[in-house]
Amino acid sequence: MNTALPNSSGAASRLARFARLTLVSLVILGGCERPQPGEEAELAAQSSNEELMIFAASSLTEAFHEIADAFEKEQSGVDVTLHFAGSQALRTQIENGAPADVFASANSKHMSALLAKDLVGAPALFAHNRLVIVTPPDNPAGIASAEDLPKAERLVVGADEVPVGMYTQAFLTRAAKSFGGDYREKVERDIVSREANVRLVLTKVSMGEADAGVVYRTDALQRGEQVHTVEIPDALNIRADYPVAVPTQSPRPALAQRWIDFVLSEQGQTILAKQGFGGATQAPDKAP
Repeated sequence: MNTALPNSSGAASRLARFARLTLVSLVILGGCERPQPGEEAELAAQSSNEELMIFAASSLTEAFHEIADAFEKEQSGVDVTLHFAGSQALRTQIENGAPADVFASANSKHMSALLAKDLVGAPALFAHNRLVIVTPPDNPAGIASAEDLPKAERLVVGADEVPVGMYTQAFLTRAAKSFGGDYREKVERDIVSREANVRLVLTKVSMGEADAGVVYRTDALQRGEQVHTVEIPDALNIRADYPVAVPTQSPRPALAQRWIDFVLSEQGQTILAKQGFGGATQAPDKAP
């Protein structure tokens, strides 16, 4: 999880948000159980504000921090706590009773699994993303296009159960139809690591531990000159749709819905667009 606190007017609120998250993380790591009544009272006494717990995919880190700052300014007396991880990990935590008020996933599969168990309400699409190939700044394998990906001797991707890993597999299937049946085989034989979330893929590439990786466009934009970005053509790319919903166990469903409404509002969509996300209204691709 990215816990860096940028120098901005929202830095103080983000520091407080991180402190609250530390307390909640102890609950999650302790077995995804809610605090006992006495512990809940002690935590509540630390703040007179109403707390909203957001579970969100790692790729939403910067966008949701900015949205949280704006939401707290509009909703007086509300403290937003952000918990980021791979969507599959967040799904598991919610299935085990973690105290989430909102779940924002990087794909529909994990949301649908929770919906099938009546663990979330009706989801809404709020953003979409796309894949890119990233390399270290010096691009040691000389990758200039998607067709060049087999040149990477050390490739890092998302694990199969992680949304970015699922999207990567779908991209490789499409690419093999264009570049030859052995394209996917050549790419997969050089995979040296399958990571639990997209930020781990990005970090390994930016640190030079891999020749290339497949990540979301928004994550590549965040790293700037720390990585070299190679675009994947639209015909081969996979649209990553992001749904959001209120878990049925949330004790604050009305407040959680206000968060979702804010994310879908013009202000929320503008923040997402600034971070590189596509809007919520375009027709979805047939992606995993």
